[in-house]
Amino acid sequence: MNSDAYTLRTPSVCTTSVIFASPHSGRSYPNTFLKQTILDELGVRSSEDAYVDDLIAAAPDLGAQTILANLPRAYIDLNRAEDELDAAVVAGVPRMGHNPRVASGLGVIPRVVSNGRAIYRGKLTLAEAQMRVTRYWRPYHAQLRTMIGATKAQFGHAILIDCHSMPHEAIASLRDGQGRRPDVVLGDRFGAAASGPVTEHIEAAFASAGLVTVRNAPFAGAYITQAYGRPAQDVHVVQVEIDRALYMDEAQVRPHDGFEAFRAKLTEAMVEIADIGRPAVSLAAE
Repeated sequence: MNSDAYTLRTPSVCTTSVIFASPHSGRSYPNTFLKQTILDELGVRSSEDAYVDDLIAAAPDLGAQTILANLPRAYIDLNRAEDELDAAVVAGVPRMGHNPRVASGLGVIPRVVSNGRAIYRGKLTLAEAQMRVTRYWRPYHAQLRTMIGATKAQFGHAILIDCHSMPHEAIASLRDGQGRRPDVVLGDRFGAAASGPVTEHIEAAFASAGLVTVRNAPFAGAYITQAYGRPAQDVHVVQVEIDRALYMDEAQVRPHDGFEAFRAKLTEAMVEIADIGRPAVSLAAE
């Protein structure tokens, strides 16, 4: 079942406790929003995790469930808490205590897109912000909680792979322990959101597909890893950030000629990741 907020892609038979999610690849831009923003089409899409939903399209064929956001991150950020409201963009909201995400303009109703470019000329009404949270944020998270709960009931544990993409410049200067530039950043909040064996298996899956990973820098995981990752209760969450330059033209926000080859590599990794959650594999319960 789908809603205005999300799209589900489910296998005919669910055979793994791994759930793939993409909360930032939505690209259904409401006309009302496009009239509100001062950005052009490419500018407003610059913070979108564009085409991540297409990159993980193989998940149902692997027996895994997928939940995808429909609305774009510039409109409502599903990887923030619903009360992370920014007084600088929503009228009538009291200023929060120190919250670096909100202070940088990246609350649940974002004030800026990439490179700090303002989305709006003025402020939104509190009623507008509350409508977005009620209509889109809450249904997505209600469905995600339901999926995690049902998966844990079926398999005894649940593993959420929260899929994102990152600007190439965010990791251009990073190197792994062997001096290689990473392709993927894995965020498990330094072990607070997933057990060591789960994260290690995911890391090994990317390595076997020829992709270089680093952990927790510069992205350790945001609201979703923090809110749902409970390894002591057999719920594991790992945020996966993919270098956009591997599959898309960032300036034009469109897939480049290497898209299909990269998707094939990522699917190789997903095969091994899905295997973590199969009943015959005990890693998730360790």
